[in-house]
Amino acid sequence: MQNKPLTLLILNGKGAGNEDLRAAVNTLRDEGFNLAVRVTWEKGDGDRYVQEAVALQAETVVAGGGDGTINEIATALAGLPEQQRPALGILPLGTANDFATSVGIPEGMEPALRLALVGKATAIDLARVNGDRYFINMATGGFGTRITTETPEKLKSALGGVSYFIHGLMRVDALKPDRCEISGPGFNWQGDALVIGIGNGRQAGGGQKLCPDALINDGQLNLSIVTAQELLPTLLHSLTRDDENPNIVTAQLQSLTIRSPHEMTFNLDGEPLTGSEFEIEVMAGALSCRLPPQCPLLA
Repeated sequence: MQNKPLTLLILNGKGAGNEDLRAAVNTLRDEGFNLAVRVTWEKGDGDRYVQEAVALQAETVVAGGGDGTINEIATALAGLPEQQRPALGILPLGTANDFATSVGIPEGMEPALRLALVGKATAIDLARVNGDRYFINMATGGFGTRITTETPEKLKSALGGVSYFIHGLMRVDALKPDRCEISGPGFNWQGDALVIGIGNGRQAGGGQKLCPDALINDGQLNLSIVTAQELLPTLLHSLTRDDENPNIVTAQLQSLTIRSPHEMTFNLDGEPLTGSEFEIEVMAGALSCRLPPQCPLLA
């Protein structure tokens, strides 16, 4: 009879054949950890397994996958009554792993899984969109949504944060900024936006730090708007200077509304949501997450 509390590892099907992960699971089970594994196959599996975790009185649910998997499990946890929510652990198995990377989850399977099992559970914020969609890391919109996933890896590694601007210049045919109005308590902006980032976390698109000062437990969302009227000066400024960029509008808000005369698509942790109006609010301390002791995104 195992006396350690149950942990349920919900694994994206793409990662099921990972030999290092299998070895890590076996090692921790040999140490006496009560660890059960479930593998997702289709939409809805993650939610079903979270319900099973509650029924089994699991102390922790580990999301094993990329940002989309973490989003799916965080969304399912958010739908539970607060007193029933297990803690969230994170095992990075995706291609980008933006959230896991920025909060400092180890890359190795065994240290990452160990942290997910025994790391200190810390209250973190979650963002809610239009009442029933969520993001734990970032919502990105505008031209940037269309190109961050297409930017060549060599360009990213050579130029870092400005690479997607350059890739955008190479794709002038796709350069259609989004006209919109963004408003929130004490804030109003309207115009043409090239890139919009609403960050609980700091980076998206495989390392683009759209909201470099965001914290995941401050009860705030960080907004960054790259304005479209001055693309080339914005790019040159990013390349040559370190001071604040006059063509990037930033704000910190607990809630905001985005309205557009035409349909826009926002990626919520990589999951698309299309519409002409988005109501976004922070849910302060909504989830309990097992994070490294020196996590850079904690206030």
